[in-house]
Amino acid sequence: MRTLNTVAVVGASLAGLRAVQTLRREGFAGDITLIGAERHLPYNRPPLSKSMLRGDDEITLPGAEELGDQWLKGRQAVRLDTSDRRLTLDDGTELGYDGLVIATGARPRRLPDHPDGVRTLRTVEDALALRAELQAGHERVVVIGGGFIGGEVASTARALGLNVTLVDASPYPMTNVLGAEAARWLARHHRDNGVELVSDTRVTGFEGNGRVTGVRLSNGSTLPADLVIAGTGVTPNTDWLEGSGLTLSDGVVCDETLFAAENVVAAGDVARWPHGLFGGELVRVEHWANANDQGALAALNLLTGPESAKPYADLPSFATHMHGARIQTAGLPHLADESRLVTGEPDENRFAIAFARNGVLVGAVAVNAPKDLIRLKRATAAADRVDAVA
Repeated sequence: MRTLNTVAVVGASLAGLRAVQTLRREGFAGDITLIGAERHLPYNRPPLSKSMLRGDDEITLPGAEELGDQWLKGRQAVRLDTSDRRLTLDDGTELGYDGLVIATGARPRRLPDHPDGVRTLRTVEDALALRAELQAGHERVVVIGGGFIGGEVASTARALGLNVTLVDASPYPMTNVLGAEAARWLARHHRDNGVELVSDTRVTGFEGNGRVTGVRLSNGSTLPADLVIAGTGVTPNTDWLEGSGLTLSDGVVCDETLFAAENVVAAGDVARWPHGLFGGELVRVEHWANANDQGALAALNLLTGPESAKPYADLPSFATHMHGARIQTAGLPHLADESRLVTGEPDENRFAIAFARNGVLVGAVAVNAPKDLIRLKRATAAADRVDAVA
């Protein structure tokens, strides 16, 4: 383990917290400065679109209360000079470092020129504001985007008894994540649970003077709306790194060990790296487990140095619930050139699908079939052939 005296961690969410915890666990005795844009203790984001909207505020991450005095709350890094190893913060403060962990995450894409009543969801404040709106009992709720956030919010709003219309640009929601067969099931699942689904349609603008009253669509129609939730994806927070010398392309581009430059590593939603299980394909993963595990390994690699660093090749995985159904993914199904139904039937609301490229497993999707997902996840991590599981 090499000698570092000061480590700065930019980003105080899950990946940043895990980096700090790992540094201390590994015996790093130097100074750690954690820089976080929010003033809350680090918290779990997945509950924001589910349990927190129903009134559960218990979201603080375990270990967050252990952070020391070197935590700069409500501060953002605005510039990085890798040659001088120096950070500049939004209040003009300059901080030197020997090692740097970039864990600045991502922010929601915002639709232009939207009036009041159009919400995004990423922070505690976003969730509290949306919860108040949902509790106000708006009769016409429109969710834009059928991805994980949009689908979870639609499910939560329906459970609260609200009328929900879900607008998605694809023929079926989450096709790129789940594959065509599971996406067709998800569309039916939304409709069976009372969601009005408007597919293969884009949002072009909003109606309303001050407060939203409608959503204009690319098919020429307008949906009446009292509340709109935009779940149209996220953008990695890399603006502050322009001119730093780091390679920026849909995130901070790293090597397989998460090093982005000398003494600089990245982790979580902001990191993009070549994944060894998929032929070095550059990937950026926005899921909880990835931020949790990458934050720890990035810090460990920073301490050990590039020569002894370990590659990050964990299999991406994600789980969610929509209208009571458990949906799980593993690997990268969108890389596949074939898929096979290996368990159950979509009409039975229980099934698992294996995805392969050139005959080798690259991912899996399971609905209400957790044991099958575990089996397929292991086979994917081992790069088994699809014929061995189907």
